[in-house]
Amino acid sequence: MKTIFISIPWFDPAFRAGGPIQSVANMVNELTGDINYYIFCGDTDLNNVPLENIEKDKWVQYNSITKVWYASAPGRIGQLLKQVKQVRPDQLYIIGIYSWQFNIAPLAFCKSAPKIVSVRGGLFPNALAQKKLKKKIYLTLFRMLGLQRKVVFHATDEAEKKVTQDVMGANVKVMVAGNFPRKADPGTALEKNGSVLKLASIALISQMKNHLLVLKSLEQCKVNIEYDIYGAVKEMQYWQKCQEQIKKMPENVKVTYHGEVFPREVEKYLKLCHVFILPSESENFGHSIYEALSVGKPVITSKFTPWNFLQANKSGLNIDTNVEEIVNGINFFAAMNQEQYNEWCRSAVNFARNSINITTLKAQYEKMFNMNQGK
Repeated sequence: MKTIFISIPWFDPAFRAGGPIQSVANMVNELTGDINYYIFCGDTDLNNVPLENIEKDKWVQYNSITKVWYASAPGRIGQLLKQVKQVRPDQLYIIGIYSWQFNIAPLAFCKSAPKIVSVRGGLFPNALAQKKLKKKIYLTLFRMLGLQRKVVFHATDEAEKKVTQDVMGANVKVMVAGNFPRKADPGTALEKNGSVLKLASIALISQMKNHLLVLKSLEQCKVNIEYDIYGAVKEMQYWQKCQEQIKKMPENVKVTYHGEVFPREVEKYLKLCHVFILPSESENFGHSIYEALSVGKPVITSKFTPWNFLQANKSGLNIDTNVEEIVNGINFFAAMNQEQYNEWCRSAVNFARNSINITTLKAQYEKMFNMNQGK
């Protein structure tokens, strides 16, 4: 029996922090068998929103093979080190690289288990451009201390493996294992009567997701648009800029912000739009992009996600992140008749299905968790 101890800042029922929560939740539900998981996380969601209906500072059962410890703020690091020592896991799986309590502390101070560090998109150039100086100093110290030689890095695809080696050194150990997606049922293609194109974004509201660029593009659109925005606000100053831009919308564009969305509701809201739009500056996976495709929604996104070759597969558009390209993309879908749109919806479902092989994913994780790293 393999025991995996997972250190992550947020975990279910937290959801506002996005992809990593969903990735780990999907993994412990899909990758079963001779594995026990112990997940150590905080007792809050993003922006320190308290989690409801949880038991703190004790192991609680999440599923038949998974226990979760929701650590309260005082003494979290001490609790973490103590629990790792008591559990004596075969692997310490650290989700992320920048959190002091949940990434840096276990990496630096836990001595009892081999470590896997999942970088979760944090080393891509566009991600490094956010808080650039702090990250540069931190990564320089990381390498100076030689921490990169004491761990195995987890990348979710070959592109992330390359950037990890570019940042951490060509000789570091990197294992590739993709993300487990949430299963969704394809819906019926939404009626497209030609009068209104319904767009939606479901994501944390932050500069990385480029909501403001979408809004600036909509100001230039001549077709009738309804744009629905779902997601928690991560960067309030950025959202204030978005709100100011919303005030500038012409009469043919209606923008509605619906607030945060529970993961179980994502599929429902995706089925209300014609096209999903999220021209992110960087995505490690993009769970909402995959879910949009899987329910049959064509996607407009950037070239900085794993979801490329969309147009060749009649599943969406990969655009450069500028107003002109986004306007052209919106006009492209607005001009489609129902038959053409239905074809792209069917193609999106097929593209999602063909992009993920659960058997292959399981084999990748089994290889990663069973490798002999040494201590």
